[in-house]
Amino acid sequence: MNRFSQTLSWFGWPALCGLLVALIILQQYPSLTGEVEQAKPQPVVEQPPLQTFVPSFNSAVVKAAPSVVSIFTQRTLRRPGNRDNNLLSEPFSKSRIPRRQQVQSSLGSGVIVSPAGYVLTNNHVIKGADDIIVALPDFRETRAKVIGFDPETDLAVLKIEMENLPSADWADSKSVKIGDVVLAIGNPFGLGQTVSQGIISATRRDLRLSTYEGFLQTDAAINIGNSGGALINAKGELVGISTALISSDGGSEGLGFAIPSNLAKFVMTSIIDRGRVVRGWLGIESTALSTELAEAFNLPLGSGILISGVYENGPAKSAGLQRGDIILRINELVTYDARKVMNSVAKLKPGSKVTIIVLRDGKEIPFVTEVGERPEDPTRG
Repeated sequence: MNRFSQTLSWFGWPALCGLLVALIILQQYPSLTGEVEQAKPQPVVEQPPLQTFVPSFNSAVVKAAPSVVSIFTQRTLRRPGNRDNNLLSEPFSKSRIPRRQQVQSSLGSGVIVSPAGYVLTNNHVIKGADDIIVALPDFRETRAKVIGFDPETDLAVLKIEMENLPSADWADSKSVKIGDVVLAIGNPFGLGQTVSQGIISATRRDLRLSTYEGFLQTDAAINIGNSGGALINAKGELVGISTALISSDGGSEGLGFAIPSNLAKFVMTSIIDRGRVVRGWLGIESTALSTELAEAFNLPLGSGILISGVYENGPAKSAGLQRGDIILRINELVTYDARKVMNSVAKLKPGSKVTIIVLRDGKEIPFVTEVGERPEDPTRG
């Protein structure tokens, strides 16, 4: 071995191997030499156009619509008068039939709320009817029996006998908020089942149409024939029974009203179980404190309600309450809204005890009394 080979064997082979590795690295990463490789242009990928989200309430309608029925009623109007004055001289004329009877027809809507065949509707839909026909969306028809009615909420309960009946799912009307989307399903103008959409505009609205109200207000179109139909939420659950509209010409103007589902369910259950609505009663008439009265009694506005009348033989009279007393609390209920107090007392069980805190002559005085049952006509008590 010559001197060159010997030197390469001792020093050169490691250096040569290192040089080769360095050349490979520089080939893979040319930027290490100080030269920056230009970035290659990336192909342009076309993005699909954004889809506009359009909400659909089809699932809610499919769920609730089968339980919403059309109600057709007939009643015979009997007019007083002399029979002879209604007869013509022709002996065989059809006009010789006394014209003292006239059949009046009307229509409305209802909601099947139980597979057993119970149907909720408005009392004014079936009031005075001699014949009531319920028509289902699947084209089945049957006569209905009136189980009971409650003029103080304008609700009535009917019963139909059919198999395989759909029924609505109840929602808690306390959870309904202003701005919630709702759908009204009914039979406006006899056109057949129709759906309109809107939002909740107000809750606990009082119109003085009946004794117990707290309506849900909506701008969903509610027209003649919708009365007794369903107001549902976006899940297809029943939040109210459509009842009234405010209009200058009988059409929908964005002011529809529905009885909250919780109140409707309370009335229905009471009618089915007891044949009537049993409500708690204290035997008082009350009104909210006006600004002037609050100042006169040195009370904050909205701190109580004023007793404006006490019924004879009522629980409040027996307990010693007087006209002019200011009720501050009933049990744990802080009183400021007279109608809300009346609604709360109505849900109390007759016979239960309540403590009423009143302000009289500047002093808070507690009274304990037993809740009575509200009579059909309190003014006769």
